[in-house]
Amino acid sequence: MERNGQRGDGPTAWGRPGELTPAEATSRWRVLLDRARAAPPRDPAEPPAGPATASPAGPAYGAPAGRLEWRPAARADDVDHAVSLLRRELGGPKVLAFANPKGGVHKTTATVLAAATIGSVRGRGVLAWDDNELRGTLGLRAGSARHARTIRHLLSDLLEIENAPLPELKDRLDDYLRHASDGSYDVLAGEENPRFAQRLDQHTVRRVLDLLCRTHDIVCVDTGNNVESANWQTVIRAADQLVITTVPREDAAFTADWMIDLLHEVGLGKLAENAVTLLSCATPGTSPLLEDLRKHFATRTRAVVVVPFDPALETGSSIEYGALQQTTKRAWLNAASVMVEPFAR
Repeated sequence: MERNGQRGDGPTAWGRPGELTPAEATSRWRVLLDRARAAPPRDPAEPPAGPATASPAGPAYGAPAGRLEWRPAARADDVDHAVSLLRRELGGPKVLAFANPKGGVHKTTATVLAAATIGSVRGRGVLAWDDNELRGTLGLRAGSARHARTIRHLLSDLLEIENAPLPELKDRLDDYLRHASDGSYDVLAGEENPRFAQRLDQHTVRRVLDLLCRTHDIVCVDTGNNVESANWQTVIRAADQLVITTVPREDAAFTADWMIDLLHEVGLGKLAENAVTLLSCATPGTSPLLEDLRKHFATRTRAVVVVPFDPALETGSSIEYGALQQTTKRAWLNAASVMVEPFAR
């Protein structure tokens, strides 16, 4: 499949990139992190040397397309421009894949809040899909539980829905979706039975993505943790924008860095280089690793954005966008605008 000019099947040698042993990989990561720590302090007035970095306050708009520059403080026109950017035409439906093979790095939270932020601005056409094959929780944490249908029920009727006339398609698909409490985005819940993962083969995942892209402008996908699964690989290859999520911990960041190496190894280096790294603060205060990781991933991906800790997310229960603090909402507005910036017209 090539959608929106994206990659086809390409190489299939997924697995450990290169021939590094775990000890060698860990040693390499330590060297890279030490190098980032040793780098001289960056002048806030100067853009970063590698792929661009965006602060929680907001990107510097007016930079060349696909590049973001550092800006140390938020301004009202940054927020206005971000909103304007998120409302623009995108040149067709876009798939945003949220990925990191490690669990507990806020993939689900990021998928939901990106969908909620974009949906709150656009007012329509945004969906979050839980493509985690091992009992993902997105369907439980987002969207109203007006029914218990999941991807399994959708697949049972997929052929019928695919063949529905276009005027009826959205209403037909809606029977299998849940909705945010404020109606800003839709949710396709994952199936809790792990045996179901066997049905999510490459062809089936493509069909689901194509269907969702017929009815939605932006599809945010929580990819789960298994890089060897057909559904993980298929979503990654179909993604228009990769969002690499991590928290400011060495183990989480190491796995994100490993995934970048893997993508280069299998021929998806451009996808990795154009990715957005999302550093999500899981605790109050500032981690001493935050700036080190920001500098490191700025050399490997197009942009780095930071979203702050928010007490409303601490319990791990349902995610309500309206309950977030204003500073959190502004940070997510910035993050979402960075994600869609390459496509906005």
